[in-house]
Order: sequence, then C-alpha cells, then structure tokens
Amino acid sequence: MVSVSGKTIRVKKFNTHNFFNDHNATLKPIHMKIKHFFFAASMAIMVSFVMTACNKNTSAEASATGKQQLSLYLTDGPGLFDQVLIDIRSVKVLVDTSANTRRHDSTNWDRMGANDQHKDSSFVWETLNISPGIYDILKLRNGADTLLASSNITKGAIRVIKIEIGTHNSVVKDSVTYPVSLPTNALNYILITLQGNECEEYLPGKNRLWLDFDITRSIVQDGNRLLLRPVFHFYTVSTTGSIAGRVGPKDGFPVVTVYNATDTAYALPDKEGIFRVRGMKNGTYSVYINASNGYKDTTITNVVVHAPGETSVGTIKLRN
Repeated sequence: MVSVSGKTIRVKKFNTHNFFNDHNATLKPIHMKIKHFFFAASMAIMVSFVMTACNKNTSAEASATGKQQLSLYLTDGPGLFDQVLIDIRSVKVLVDTSANTRRHDSTNWDRMGANDQHKDSSFVWETLNISPGIYDILKLRNGADTLLASSNITKGAIRVIKIEIGTHNSVVKDSVTYPVSLPTNALNYILITLQGNECEEYLPGKNRLWLDFDITRSIVQDGNRLLLRPVFHFYTVSTTGSIAGRVGPKDGFPVVTVYNATDTAYALPDKEGIFRVRGMKNGTYSVYINASNGYKDTTITNVVVHAPGETSVGTIKLRN
C-alpha cells in the first residue's frame, strides 16, 4: 500500500506476461430612484474611461519592458492503460534574446539545460507558472488538452523547454496501480529543444505551443518493472491538421494508427467510439484499425490532411 496525495492505493508487482497485448483494459434585484440611476450611469462611464486608459498604459508598459506571454498546453499520445499518472514539478524555458537566434544553433543545449542558474548575455531562463502535481495524461486524449503553464516572460526565441519530473509516477491497468520509475542514474528532467520559431503567435505578444506526451514510447518495460523515459512531440493547431472519426462496435477494442512514410500517430476511441488525432502535417495518410475479440482489422487509405483543417473518415464499422 502506498499513500500519494493523501490517497491510499494498491500497488501490485508488475507482471510482464501479455501485459501490453491486452486490449480489454480498458441577484436579488436592486431598486433605485431615477436620479440615482443617472448618477450611477455617469460614474460607470467615468470608470470605464479610466480603466480603458489604464489597460492601454499596462499594455504599452508590457511592450516597453520587452515581455511576451507563453502558454504551454499538454495533450496525450495514448497507450494501453486505464490511467497514466505523471508527476510534473516545474517547467522552465530558455529564451534567446539575441537579434539572430540562428547564430546559436550549434549551442550545446544539454549543457545549457543542466545549469538553469547560469547567467548569459543572450540567454535567459524563465520559470513558468504551473500547478505542480500529478497529471492524468489519458484524460487528454482525442483532442482534449489542459493548460500546463502560462507566464509573461522575456521577449525572444524559445530554444529549450525544461520539464522537471517528480517520483510519484504510475500507471493503472484493470484497477491495479503499477509504479513507474525513472531509470537508474537518469536525469529528473526532460529537455525539449526548439528552433525558436515553433510557437504560434495567436495575438500580438501572446504565444502558445502544444506538447504531446507520447505514452507508447515513454512507458517502457525493463524486466519486471516499468520505466519512464519521457518523449514529447510539439505542434501548433494553426500549422497542423487532424483526422477524426468513429469506430465500432466497442467490444472490438479498436486501436487507431494513422501513418504515412514519415509520420505515425495513435488514438484510442472513447466510449462512444469517437477518436481524433491532432498535430498532423500536410500529407496523405492511411488509417489502420487494429481490432480484437474476433473482429477484423480495417485500413482506410488516401486520407488527405490540409492544415489547419480536420479530415473526417466518418463511421467505421468493424466486421467479424
């Protein structure tokens, strides 16, 4: 028995036998006199004028101080578990304030990531506002996401995202919790290196980026234990497309794979059979449905994605 965040959970030693092949885991009104009304209306106009002036000043001040807003959204690339619980402690970004970030493309980003207290004339480390804790990654599938971090930071090119991972990581399968550990001597953080132009500026001075946690590649088997080797992909909604559809019946326990020669993504349909794969580059894909329980596998070819649109493959009915 282990206590995590005040809750007691049952922990079972991991058994590797057929674990990854099991697809069944599945306002009282206010009255006033007329003169009071005109007085209040006059005051409201004055307050509105003052607040508008303040907002303009605040915006101008933010611009003058060289700030930008960065929001990071977390989403999921699914795996065959009921829950994937990841302990995220902090998120930091390395900002390149130089006029030309291309001059720093040969920088040793691993070395920079290892010392986020180092002061440099061009690079600035910024700590983003997050809610540290355990995130159930599987709640973020089929187009769902959550705001992981958002802060006003120094203006410049984002070159590194550093995510610190805690020790309370686990997966749940058939109501049994299995601990997931970082590999021996492994660093307790993951570095996501960028070119500096990946973020989407959806409003002036406001940027955002989606981080896709790849469960299939992040949770790996090592003997009788599970290891966490976090793998993240990143994308923006405005520059990528999506593929969506519905597949049934649900007792076929379908797993959806979307692929072409250069890209592969996965999806697990929800209880209604609906699935959505986001972050797809422009191109032509095949959609492969891996079925179980006596149902036949199905493949749909020539599925074309045009960013930022969504391509629907309609309803797919599995046959046995």
